[in-house]
Amino acid sequence: MRRGSNWSDVRASALWGSGKRGTGSRSNALWGSGKRRTALLATLVLTLVVPLGASAVPGPKVVQAFVAPDLLSSAQTNPAATFSVIVQGKGGNQAAHAVADVLGLSVKVARTFTSIDGIAVDLTGAQILTLASDTHLTAITADSRVRLSAASTTYEKWPSITGVQKYWPTSTSPAAPAATIAIVDSGIDATRPEFAGRIVANVNISTLSGNSPGDGRGHGTFVAGIAAGALVGKTGAAPAAKLVSLDVMDDKGMAKTSDVIAASDWILANKAKYGIRVANFSLHSSAANSFMYDPLDKAVEKLWFNNVVVVAAAGNYGTPDGPSGVPFAPGNDPFVITVGASDTGKFLSTNDDVAAPWSAYGYTLDGFAKPDLAAPGRYMVGPVPVTSTLYAERPDHVVEPGYMELSGTSFSAPIVSGISALILGRHPEYTADQVKGALMVGAVPLPQASALSTGVGEVSAGPSIDTLNPPNPNRALNPFVVTNPFTGAPVFDAASWAAKAQADASWADASWSDASWAAASWSAASWADASWSDASWASASWADSATAAASWADLSLGSASWADNAGNG
Repeated sequence: MRRGSNWSDVRASALWGSGKRGTGSRSNALWGSGKRRTALLATLVLTLVVPLGASAVPGPKVVQAFVAPDLLSSAQTNPAATFSVIVQGKGGNQAAHAVADVLGLSVKVARTFTSIDGIAVDLTGAQILTLASDTHLTAITADSRVRLSAASTTYEKWPSITGVQKYWPTSTSPAAPAATIAIVDSGIDATRPEFAGRIVANVNISTLSGNSPGDGRGHGTFVAGIAAGALVGKTGAAPAAKLVSLDVMDDKGMAKTSDVIAASDWILANKAKYGIRVANFSLHSSAANSFMYDPLDKAVEKLWFNNVVVVAAAGNYGTPDGPSGVPFAPGNDPFVITVGASDTGKFLSTNDDVAAPWSAYGYTLDGFAKPDLAAPGRYMVGPVPVTSTLYAERPDHVVEPGYMELSGTSFSAPIVSGISALILGRHPEYTADQVKGALMVGAVPLPQASALSTGVGEVSAGPSIDTLNPPNPNRALNPFVVTNPFTGAPVFDAASWAAKAQADASWADASWSDASWAAASWSAASWADASWSDASWASASWADSATAAASWADLSLGSASWADNAGNG
């Protein structure tokens, strides 16, 4: 948590919408000046390509692993203080071995993972500085908390606008087949009629105290209702989809990053058993980071490389005055599908649709444009347990017993998760890359929306599901997906990518060279020009680490991950 602040202040400035459609001014809680962002990006490249030397840590030891600048500064200033961190190795349990061998600590009580070579452990500042010199490690980052991504009249136009009604059951036909969706959130209330018989696993992974059984927060049940509710008048995008509930949030809507990574581990271990092909993350970390080092990004990439489609909310810290950037995992990861919230306007036509004023958009710290596409996210109605904290905190948003009206990218993401499940129901052979390509090709452009704010446009179920041989929007990244020599599993080679990006800003053009993009209703050429910002690399001033560390500290919102709720609308 940032010193001198409290989470109610942060939530008011960074999460909750203004309640006024397209109006109002909110300060940018994430980005400082353009110079600060450039300095931070420069440090990210330097720590990857050229390990920081003695100037970063006093004494003879050289920092070999990337250490988040704010964590590094705190460890240097407070060597006796204790920090909860995630240590990442190069594969083959090297993180755990390094903690044991270098520090002489027992790792029996520490938390290890399968989706990443990592270990969650409490270390002193001095131990962090010592461990950072080990050549078997790649990164040491804070085990930060995670935010839910949610922002409310009963004006349910989204099923018609996205076209999902075509795939709902009728008196003469069942609902369209759909793949199983894992909801990584605050849990799902299994007693709700919307999900009768379709929650195939309900797992509590949260290690925080204050987490009630079921869904004590209420957010996960709402998200699941939008993705796959099956009740007349309360139908979700894919009402035939089975659901897996992975509870990582306490009753305040907070989670630890290590819990979210543990949920990714569980999905990897059980995806075949339950047929999981889609994972919804309506949450984001509170620590700005490069996807090259963030452990949550590494975990969701592992899911992606194992053909689990990862759908992430963009977040609700945007501003109507201009781009906010998208610096938080997992929505900052270029592989996954990042979803922004659209405001569906007054008409069923998409001609007046724009981005919701609080929906985050812009470039990640690594220069990738996000979100990839948008889905309706304002004035959504969904199921919420009447005993949940969300239900108690916002009684003015209760539209009928057990149902609330809320807004946020949290509720845009599950629409895309549901449509992804429908795509896989029709085309079970599709890879995660192909599902992303089908969604982007099928999206409807929003000419009234600000540049980049809704990605390639608003999701459209029919064209996406009907797409054959979809192009691969991750094509330019895939040459850097290599085999880990320690595990034999595919991993992203961040060092090679960074070297290529620095030397050749046009490398991203490969993603858009596929002739299939020509079928898209939006202009592939214009998106290709904007999808990766080479300017942030070419103009980097290679600032010293002290300057960049200060910039990083200014960007940080503290040690929490939260749900992406946007508040009033």
